[in-house]
Amino acid sequence: MSDLGDVADPLALENQVCFALAVASRSVIGLYRPVLEPMGLTHPQYLVMLALWQYAPLSVKDLSRMLQLEPATLSPLLKRLEAAGLVERRRAAADERSLAVSLTAAGRALRAEAERVPPAIVERLGMDMSELQSLHQALTRVIAAATGTPAPAED
Repeated sequence: MSDLGDVADPLALENQVCFALAVASRSVIGLYRPVLEPMGLTHPQYLVMLALWQYAPLSVKDLSRMLQLEPATLSPLLKRLEAAGLVERRRAAADERSLAVSLTAAGRALRAEAERVPPAIVERLGMDMSELQSLHQALTRVIAAATGTPAPAED
């Protein structure tokens, strides 16, 4: 039987990168819930809105690629955001097969409220910005390695 701190055991739970990432992901996303709830957004919806605030209008295909979500996962998120009056989905004029997603006036206005989210999360984490930036860079490298895509250049 392995001791808890035994690094020699390749199957020790506490030594697994996948375990640390899964727990960290659930924990951090859990911090977002009470911050996003007053805005009427779930964390996945918040990610969609972040992409749209930065790049709207976007095709569903581009949004799917950007968020690394399957269209079948993205579609119900967009339907709920549309029902909430935050986005519109319309057939693209240039290509009738393509759906374009744009922000409504309410969706654009929500951005001002969302500007309070990042500082609230940083405060809840209680970590230095330099620590969080280093973590972001490391996670970006992990994502690139796992997906076989080139990592973006670091600043």
